[in-house]
Amino acid sequence: MMKKQALARGFGLPISVGLVYFFLYIPIIVVIVFSFNDAHYAYVWRGFTTRWYYELWHSAEVWDALTNSLIVACSAVVLSLTMGVLVVWHGSHTALARLFPLFYGTLAAPEIVLAVGLLTLFSALDVELGFTSLIAAHTLLGLGYVVPMVHARFSNLDKTLTEASLDLGATRGQTFFKVILPLLFPSLFAAGLLVFIISLDDFLISFFCSGATAQTLPMYIFSMIRAGSTPVVNALSTVMLVVSSIFVLGFSWIQVRRMGMRGVRL
Repeated sequence: MMKKQALARGFGLPISVGLVYFFLYIPIIVVIVFSFNDAHYAYVWRGFTTRWYYELWHSAEVWDALTNSLIVACSAVVLSLTMGVLVVWHGSHTALARLFPLFYGTLAAPEIVLAVGLLTLFSALDVELGFTSLIAAHTLLGLGYVVPMVHARFSNLDKTLTEASLDLGATRGQTFFKVILPLLFPSLFAAGLLVFIISLDDFLISFFCSGATAQTLPMYIFSMIRAGSTPVVNALSTVMLVVSSIFVLGFSWIQVRRMGMRGVRL
């Protein structure tokens, strides 16, 4: 009797965890499976086919939306990294260092609040909604991730390296480009990768701040779903899932390597 109870306890927790994960991922599994459905109705199985991926590949609208998303995501990455590094580098030597916790506000606040606030700000400043407002909004969102990550890495740098560079006659600019920036590169790469993923997948801020001229890929998927489209939307979602998973795995690999390097140094 005791053995049966111990066996039940031993298998009970793994089974419960497995059921929870299955419940979480079953919508994704359904999307992937029905992206190969040979039917115009998304959830009536008629057989296996790959023609939706063929139509997806030859869809000009999808490529236009993807181009817009890539432009916005790459611009947000460049701007958020540049501004974030400058804020951390300058703020560490001034009173701005006390304001670094404010950058966590974009992470703590609900995204709908941030989207409505940005829309109100753009309207008050009479800024026309489009690529400019969308890139600015995604840059603001990215700074909430870049500044904390870069600041955490910058705080752990060996200050003697900076002092040695200055003592040897290097200017502050040379010290920044030759010493600080290479040491911050792993954090910058990880932060840029994270901002790219978030910007590429973001819908809510894009919906409020894009206007009618800049349609991103998530917004195109939303319009397809509202129109009752074919399983092309499932194929597109599957492709986005694969791409996002690759970036997430790359980000995780970088984080693991950073933790391993810290362990070696310790």
